[in-house]
Amino acid sequence: MTTQAYAIRIHEYGGPENMVYEAVDVAEPAAGEVQIRQHAIGVNYLDTYNRRGVFPVPELPWGLGVEGAGVVTAVGKGVSHFAIGDRVAYASRPIGSYATVRNLPVDLLLHLHDDVSFEQAAAVTLQGLTAHMLVNRVTHLQAGDTALVHAAAGGLGLLLVQWLKHKGCRVIGTVGSEAKAALAREHGCDDLILYNDESFTDGVRRLTDGKGVDAVFEGLGGQVFHDSLTILKPFGQLVNLGQVAEGLPAVDLSALGPVRSLTVSVPGVFAYMTHHPNLQGAADTLFGMVARGELRVHIGQQFALSETAQAHQALQERKTTGSVVLIPN
Repeated sequence: MTTQAYAIRIHEYGGPENMVYEAVDVAEPAAGEVQIRQHAIGVNYLDTYNRRGVFPVPELPWGLGVEGAGVVTAVGKGVSHFAIGDRVAYASRPIGSYATVRNLPVDLLLHLHDDVSFEQAAAVTLQGLTAHMLVNRVTHLQAGDTALVHAAAGGLGLLLVQWLKHKGCRVIGTVGSEAKAALAREHGCDDLILYNDESFTDGVRRLTDGKGVDAVFEGLGGQVFHDSLTILKPFGQLVNLGQVAEGLPAVDLSALGPVRSLTVSVPGVFAYMTHHPNLQGAADTLFGMVARGELRVHIGQQFALSETAQAHQALQERKTTGSVVLIPN
C-alpha cells in the first residue's frame, strides 16, 4: 500500500528552475522507519549545493532538503520509541525533506516539544543544533570574550548571536545593510559592521582598539577566511562553516603559530549529530531555549512547497533574513 504525496525533485543539476514539483508514491515505512506527514520544511544553503551538484545526490531524479517537522502517521517494524501522532523534527540525511509525506529512519529523529511550533522547528533544528555544536563543543568561549559573527542577520547568525550573548560574550556582527543591522541588533548583537561601507577587518580593529577578537565564525571561505585570521587575538579561533564565496582555502600552518597560536576549525553538524551521545538531550536544550524565549526564531520568508524555486532564488541572491521555511500545499 502506498501513500500519494508531492515532492520537489531534480532530474538534472542546475539552477532553481530545475526543481520540479511532482506527485510521488510513498511506500509503507520499512523496519526502523516512520512515515511523517510534514507541516513545515527548512530551507538551507546546503540544499543549493545538492541542487547544483556541488555535493551530488545519490542518483537522479532525487529530492532535496534535510530538515523538516511534522506528525508520525505510520510506524515500521522494530520502532518502539515513536508512535503514531507523535510530533517530530529532524535535520539529517537522507536527503529528501522537500515533500508532503516521507519515510525516515528513526536514528536521528527528534521528539518535538509541544510548545515549539512546526514552523519554528523547521527553521531552527539544523541551525540550532549547529549553534549548539559551536558553543558547546567547537569553541570554549567564556563570559567577557569577544566573537565576530559574519552574516549576523542570517538564520544561523541570529541564533549564534543570541546563544553567545546568553553565555555573556560580546558579539560583533557583519551585515550588508542597515535593515539587517537593525535585525541583528534586535537579537542582541553589541556592534555591527556594514561591510559595504567598511572592511570588517578595519571595523574589528576600530571596535576593539586594535586588540582583535577571541573567535570568528564565517561561512564564506576564500579571502574572508584569510582576512579573518588577521583580526584574531593570540590563541584565537577561526571557525569555518561553509564556502559560499570562493571555496575552502589552504592554510599555511606557519601563519597560525607558534607566535600567534591560532586555531582553525571546520566542523560539520551532521558528524556532530551522528556521534553525539545524547542527540535528543541536545535537541531538548535547543527546543527548551526556544520555548522559554531565550532563542528567538526569526522566520524571514515563508513559501509554499510548490514555490521552492522562488525560495532558492531569494537565498542565492542574499535577499533573505533569518530562516526560510516551506509549507506543504
